[in-house]
Amino acid sequence: MSLATFSDGGYRYIPAVSQYSGGVVPEPGSRIERVVLSRVLTLSEGFEFIESHLRQLGRPNTAFCACELRSPAQFTEQGFRDFNAQYGDVLTRWNIMRNNTNPVARSNVCPEINPPAEQGFYAFSYTVPDTDAAPSFIVAGSAECPEGLGDYRDNVVARGDLSHEGLKTKVQWVLGEMRRRLGLLGFDWDSVSASQIYTVHDFHPYISDELVASGAMRAGAHWHFARPPVQELEFEMDCRGVPIELAVKV
Repeated sequence: MSLATFSDGGYRYIPAVSQYSGGVVPEPGSRIERVVLSRVLTLSEGFEFIESHLRQLGRPNTAFCACELRSPAQFTEQGFRDFNAQYGDVLTRWNIMRNNTNPVARSNVCPEINPPAEQGFYAFSYTVPDTDAAPSFIVAGSAECPEGLGDYRDNVVARGDLSHEGLKTKVQWVLGEMRRRLGLLGFDWDSVSASQIYTVHDFHPYISDELVASGAMRAGAHWHFARPPVQELEFEMDCRGVPIELAVKV
């Protein structure tokens, strides 16, 4: 698979599904910058904030290249489709999503404790010009299910198996997908500045033999006590190599 180019945003991406791409890398002469918000902004508030932030930087809305969302609880299959339609409407208005093709990378998880009242933004990323930029990239979140095969529930890896071996199989599959996406973007684990893990299950038995041995924790890992977005998914990861990250109070 080759990367597609979203020239109006200044980045290339892994073609995936209509709700998100598999990851993004900036075009030469640009870098990715990430903003973490001090609280989750609702979807409408978040898009408004992102638009204002980009305007202040002199960047177009099309520079928006990745985001990290938080949801109150796991979606049903239909609920997830409905949410993605709402989210996609804004990207279409911003002239980012075209012909049902979405270049923006994304993760969307559900905090187990103190979840937001409604879907919203935890963090977002965008491209900025930088001729001396260090390499940067974002790999979109993936749980233990191949994308684009129809309903999630029919394709979940080790579906319903929360035994030691079942969870290990899920972790192994997600690590493999992270490696695949890294490779498509032209990187490997040595280039990762941060990995994030999303699960409410005890994954410590797999840390040394799976996560550490694979290189996925070269820069450590951030564990978010949260579930993947769709019911019956149990383990998700994303990763990135981003030289500049901002924490913004909102």
